Amino acid sequence: MKTTVLLVNLGTPDSPSVADVRSYLRQFLNDPRVVDLPWLVRKILVNLIIVPFRAPKSAEIYQKLWTEQGSPIILHGERVHELLQERLGSDFTVELAMRYKNPSLPDVLERVRQSNPDRIIVLPLFPQYASASTGSALQEVMDIIRNWWVIPNVDFISQYWEHPGFIKALIERGKQYDWRDYDHVLFSYHGLPERQVDKVYDKGMCRDRDCEHEITEENKYCYKATCYATTRLLAGGLGIPEENYTVCFQSRLDKRWLEPFADKMVIEQAKKGAKKLLVFSPSFVADCLETTIEIADEYQELFEEHGGEKVQLVESLNDHPAWIDALEDLVRHK
Repeated sequence: MKTTVLLVNLGTPDSPSVADVRSYLRQFLNDPRVVDLPWLVRKILVNLIIVPFRAPKSAEIYQKLWTEQGSPIILHGERVHELLQERLGSDFTVELAMRYKNPSLPDVLERVRQSNPDRIIVLPLFPQYASASTGSALQEVMDIIRNWWVIPNVDFISQYWEHPGFIKALIERGKQYDWRDYDHVLFSYHGLPERQVDKVYDKGMCRDRDCEHEITEENKYCYKATCYATTRLLAGGLGIPEENYTVCFQSRLDKRWLEPFADKMVIEQAKKGAKKLLVFSPSFVADCLETTIEIADEYQELFEEHGGEKVQLVESLNDHPAWIDALEDLVRHK
């Protein structure tokens, strides 16, 4: 039985040039699951305001991130692709695609179609479900495959934040730093507009639930709830008491995003007298702009400005052997 495993990550510009960053942002931000506003409002906001002003500044940041080999998210993805293929053997074909830009989902899925597999397993590289990440990737895959004349068996893995192998991999990463050497620990997740987590519920809003403390049948796909639940599992595995850590959300665009805001927490800890912070980023499985630059560089500067000394980023899973173990288990048990 021929099985194709399709790994999907968010994406990256083709280069750190302003033109390529502009093209990437235009594709990314015009996704209605990312900027979930009425069509005309989204088009005006994204194409006439956000992209023209943001592209040059973002290009400068990408230039800091870029390596001689290219974009880190691609490099880590290719390495995971290679290692997982070795683990799974000849009965599986592993493919890597990006939701935005290259290697593009349309191109990769066309290669998959031509290989005529019996089964496709779609595994977005987003541990906690969010409509703007996992939902967008799965919708794009479905929109492409539904036009095929021959549609094989297709299985989707929507989230895996609670998978023992994933948590074990995070714990292994975290063990390289002793949390007791730090004044406080932050678990920083990518932010989302509050309205997007509210849409998970048929009635009421996210704030009506106790998503900070429990997972229920109703909130099991709420991004906020699964972020807090991931943290509880990770902190428990590392033995970090609740009073020693804070869950927060980064990369916000306005005040109506999930709180507490990570940058505000960095400042708050510095003002309390903290000198050393340890920061996990459990929503990112590969180091990228949000970890390497936003946390390790920008938050370091922010911390120092307010009296702190060191922000230590716990590296993402990247190609850690325990992460490959987790991916293999997810695939083999699907």
